[in-house]
Amino acid sequence: MDTPNTTYAELIIDGISYKFPIVIGTENEKAINISGLRNKTGYITLDPSFMNTGACQSTITYIDGEKGILRYRGIPIEELVESCSFVETAYLLLHDKIPNRDEYKRFSSILNESSLLHESMHHFFDQFPLHSHPMHILSTMINALSTFYPHVDSESVEHDIFKSSAFLISVFRTIAAFSYKNSIGEPMVYPRYDLPFCANFLNMMFDSPVKPYNIDEDVVSALNKLLIIHADHEQNCSTTAVRVIGSAQVNLYATISAGINALSGPLHGGANQAVIEMLETINKDEGDYKKYVDMAKNKSNNYKLMGFGHRVYKTFDPRAVIMKNECHNLLNKLKIDDPLLDIAMKLEEIALNDEYFISRNLYPNVDFYSGIIYKAIGIPTNMFTVMFAIARLPGWIAQWREMINSADKKIARPRQIYVGHPLRHVDKQISHFI
Repeated sequence: MDTPNTTYAELIIDGISYKFPIVIGTENEKAINISGLRNKTGYITLDPSFMNTGACQSTITYIDGEKGILRYRGIPIEELVESCSFVETAYLLLHDKIPNRDEYKRFSSILNESSLLHESMHHFFDQFPLHSHPMHILSTMINALSTFYPHVDSESVEHDIFKSSAFLISVFRTIAAFSYKNSIGEPMVYPRYDLPFCANFLNMMFDSPVKPYNIDEDVVSALNKLLIIHADHEQNCSTTAVRVIGSAQVNLYATISAGINALSGPLHGGANQAVIEMLETINKDEGDYKKYVDMAKNKSNNYKLMGFGHRVYKTFDPRAVIMKNECHNLLNKLKIDDPLLDIAMKLEEIALNDEYFISRNLYPNVDFYSGIIYKAIGIPTNMFTVMFAIARLPGWIAQWREMINSADKKIARPRQIYVGHPLRHVDKQISHFI
């Protein structure tokens, strides 16, 4: 809405001047509101991949890629990692506040009560082909929840966002762990009421009737931090998918499934898996990491080292700074002897000291360190993106909820510029049907 203090950008087309309001965010981000462009001028903007398009105004996450800043609901990511659990961070994203003692107790209680998956759904896992990717299983199972828990639809979620969000966050984690167990042919491990969120997930992943899982608090702490730093990241590909699909007023399950499918793409959620695959390739090549560094620096070679640089952050990635320290601390505590981790540390040393990488801001990013940590705590490579999805779920729900409560919500419907054939007609002389 325009106010007496609104400033405008002027656009001149064919000698006619049009004014569009300038929108200024809390942190002085500036945008031109072109929502009336087509009606006023008959023109639309063309912005492939939406690189210069703001699809919404949001109160959830703030990023400054030039300064390396990431905040959830105004709170720096560094403070959340230092002082909060993933459950508290999820609550913050959903409810715009850190929970007090009673709120935390209630939220945690609902998480535990909601962790069991309907017994009839257990049989679904057996129908997937052997070696099905856990992300594909996760997406399918989340969609299937709507037939067993139909009460969690768009209207009921907003009616009781507290219970509905806790239910989905909890059962999501259970499905993820069951997907892994099914993929390796081991019996599913039921959630335990006495364990907190991250410890419960690790137990469902790694406990076995023949080899009980010993919960390591250092591992639990590392997982908590990994989930926190991935909980939201503004309007990325999967979050945009959640908002777009949700704008059609489909149920929350289908909306989240869309986010999962977007995240499964190698250009989005698969980057940390690509880091480990790169390390495996180098290890098979006698560990000659310098060869691959030289390939990356060679202008005539298209090879790229995975896990370096970031599309948004033009300086350091604040999440990478956090996880760099966590990575080194965890590796020292666990005393793991793994050639892949050795190669990773050597690549890190080069990237932090080589002028080629420094001058191009190609610092190790969050995917570099998260892949190493996941491997160190025993998460298999094909589960990396699933871990990303577990972390991002509270952010997706918060973004979806903000979208459906927006005063200007409409079904998403981008325009296009048609560049195909002009009008043409069927040649009756060559038609086989005349």
